[in-house]
Amino acid sequence: MSVDLTTRIKNLKLKNPVTVASGTFGTSDEYAGYVDYKKLGAIITKTITVRPRPGNPMPRICEVSSGMLNAIGLQNKGLADFIEQKIPYFRKLGVPLIVSIAGESAGEFGLLAKTFDRFRSVVNALEVNLSCPNVESGGVNFMKKQKRILDAIKAVRCQTKLLIFAKLSPELGDVLEIADNVLKRGADGISVINTLRGMSIDINGRTSRIVRDFGGLSGPAIKPVALRYVYQVKKEFGVPVIASGGISDWRDAVEFLIAGADLLAVGTSNFVEPRATMEILKGIRVFCRKEKIKSIKEIRGSYRPRDQKGKGCSR
Repeated sequence: MSVDLTTRIKNLKLKNPVTVASGTFGTSDEYAGYVDYKKLGAIITKTITVRPRPGNPMPRICEVSSGMLNAIGLQNKGLADFIEQKIPYFRKLGVPLIVSIAGESAGEFGLLAKTFDRFRSVVNALEVNLSCPNVESGGVNFMKKQKRILDAIKAVRCQTKLLIFAKLSPELGDVLEIADNVLKRGADGISVINTLRGMSIDINGRTSRIVRDFGGLSGPAIKPVALRYVYQVKKEFGVPVIASGGISDWRDAVEFLIAGADLLAVGTSNFVEPRATMEILKGIRVFCRKEKIKSIKEIRGSYRPRDQKGKGCSR
């Protein structure tokens, strides 16, 4: 039995809902030896900033209980290099592309959006990173004041016709309140969740196991939190949702689909198993065949509370 995994987000048509979380898949062909990129529904790039960023010094990654702590610091070669070196690659690849962007001011967010708007034949959407916890300027500390968040979204919306996803974290405050406000300022959808700030201590050295006191916690440890917010955002607003946070196998993926996710962004699992996206995609198909589900639409947003009857949050 064939299974239709086609996913539509407004005018964007994807062959399936499986993509990759920003920062976990490089910027072009780093995983080409393990993953058939053309089988992915979309690719989300590492976050791009206007100017090159060296990132934080080592050590900046460590394993923790049920996850990973990172303080990479948005390392990237900057906007100009991405346009010159990466856009040609993605143009040939032909897979829907979502570019993650971050700025230190509304002006920078606007400049990034305006630049990528010129490449709408290659770039299909922007994920506006409002909540990276690992940088001094910009990131979650800079964005914690809601006015700055809204100014960033407004600046992006004014400069592009591309689809806009606002990437949020509970670290910013009330996710539903912020989601409501960014949607009113022009975001088309919400990406939840970004990493949560966590800490890990070297008991011998009495200091942090990474270069900073705190880093971004990702992996299975944050899945229940991510699942909650995907469900709440979808139920409350009915907008496109990119789910990320602890998607480790096809079972996790199906849970997020039932909660209402449109796209499934696989992150930390790529480091554990480079073929994670391919295995998850295969598992979703096997599950659907076993359950005689012909289209992914049948399960997306089908969750309902135990004490209620009727349809789930699908709209």
